[in-house]
Amino acid sequence: MAFYTSLFLGLFALLLLRSSKVTCEEAVSVSPTIDISLNRNSFPEGFIFGAGSSSYQFEGAAMEGGRGASVWDTFTHKYPGKIQDRSNGDVAIDSYHLYKEDVGMMKDVNLDSYRFSISWSRILPKGKLSGGINQEGINYYNNLINELLANGIKPFVTIFHWDLPQALEDEYGGFLSPLIVKDFRDYAELCFKEFGDRVKYWVTLNEPWSYSQNGYANGQMAPGRCSAWMNSNCTGGDSATEPYLVTHHQLLAHAAAVRVYKTKYQTTQKGVIGITLVANWFLPLRDTKSDQKAAERAIDFMYGWFMDPLTFGDYPKSMRSLVRTRLPKFTTEQARLLVGSFDFIGLNYYSTTYSSDAPQLSNANPSYITDSLVTASFERDGKPIGIKIASDWLYVYPKGIRDLLLYTKEKYNNPLIYITENGVNEYNEPSLSLEESLMDTFRIDYHYRHLYYLLSAIRNGANVKGYYVWSFFDNFEWSSGYTSRFGMIFIDYKNGLKRYNKLSAMWYKNFLKKETRLFDSTKLGHKWQTPGNTPVISETPRVRGKPESQGADACGVNNTFGRSTSKEPWGH
Repeated sequence: MAFYTSLFLGLFALLLLRSSKVTCEEAVSVSPTIDISLNRNSFPEGFIFGAGSSSYQFEGAAMEGGRGASVWDTFTHKYPGKIQDRSNGDVAIDSYHLYKEDVGMMKDVNLDSYRFSISWSRILPKGKLSGGINQEGINYYNNLINELLANGIKPFVTIFHWDLPQALEDEYGGFLSPLIVKDFRDYAELCFKEFGDRVKYWVTLNEPWSYSQNGYANGQMAPGRCSAWMNSNCTGGDSATEPYLVTHHQLLAHAAAVRVYKTKYQTTQKGVIGITLVANWFLPLRDTKSDQKAAERAIDFMYGWFMDPLTFGDYPKSMRSLVRTRLPKFTTEQARLLVGSFDFIGLNYYSTTYSSDAPQLSNANPSYITDSLVTASFERDGKPIGIKIASDWLYVYPKGIRDLLLYTKEKYNNPLIYITENGVNEYNEPSLSLEESLMDTFRIDYHYRHLYYLLSAIRNGANVKGYYVWSFFDNFEWSSGYTSRFGMIFIDYKNGLKRYNKLSAMWYKNFLKKETRLFDSTKLGHKWQTPGNTPVISETPRVRGKPESQGADACGVNNTFGRSTSKEPWGH
């Protein structure tokens, strides 16, 4: 108890600035300071707290148990130079063998739920039913699900988190082909049949934007396709057309899987199904009409690209106007199946970006990356939008999660939302001692601030029912390999993949302690207190690593965080 008292007395007070919508107007009124710590009782009854993972990043056992190859196996082995440390997910953090230990750590930290993905090629090695079902793979996921439930942890399952079976990539180009829709539907139905009696939360796709953007527009992730003029190291491709085709087929595959679930399984299994999208919040670089419109287009091209078809049955008007014939069209029946094809939206939020109008890009080679006619940046007049720690794409701007949620509430009819990812990384510094590596005060600060703004969004009507940290464990971070750590649990890659709680895991455990609710704190004003809360004082967190930049962060606190060397694309 003395540890937690000193921790809470030493970590935070939130200093909040005015909020901006795309139009630079204040979104909601929020008290500029709070002096009482948050905990789970601050949130509505039944709110779910968890943490996330994905199969390729965590499982390992790539060539065990009958698993077939995925596009990520091919990408990392055939093009190791595209991974920052030339690593791969062959072993990852070996959750395939260590799942019982991992679940025990989840229980110890008081998680309500664990989000994981199923490896398509582990249960269908050839990608389709006709290629045979791998019972060993089915057994592994049954064991994991049963272990979670035995420990009081709800499984929250993603069906596709980017590890497409290589067999389907070889046969017809994967998501470039409409043939993927049937095979994905069949795979999803197999998951419902085998696991749906116990799994009550399903996600069809994780971040389809990232799969399209990084796999087919810039080529930085599997399958590594883009236009030759953009990157000579790409495996082929067309950045002007393929990202749009891949997104189109991902949306149709999602709708097909949801239809099967709702017509054949939902009534008896009594679960819910949705899709997880990633979105930055976008602010105009200048308070001008052209930059305000640019910020709106930026949101359309990242978030509306998916939310508009799911809500209204077609892509955003700005995309139709700019992309024109390169943007696929939905048939009347496809649009009908898409609209409302979710019980909830999973939302991954990490950062906020400035946007400025860039009409000159209309003269550039056509590409998804330039079609929006927007230049994105993380600085205004040399001042960063927030602190950067270990990724060039992640600047800490906690207010953005509230503004994105309230934008979604207003534009998309206030859907039920789970925050399926939110987190921050640090650079893997092997020179640090184990004790130093566990002192991630900046991660506590990141989650604390985002949870404050999340609660503000809920109090202003956003329909949010859960929050999942990315991530519970350090893991293989795609093109960054193992150079970047997102976990609350430290993985000792040099010593048998031993697991150690970081300071943030201890904080989360304390945050999630269940206490008797004396009253509904969500109905109070912006200062509140629940049993066990203690006042905190403001203190700037000190974080290891050389300073990248100094100055006021997004919440107005002068912080100095660690240096950044990573240049990986967005996505988790």
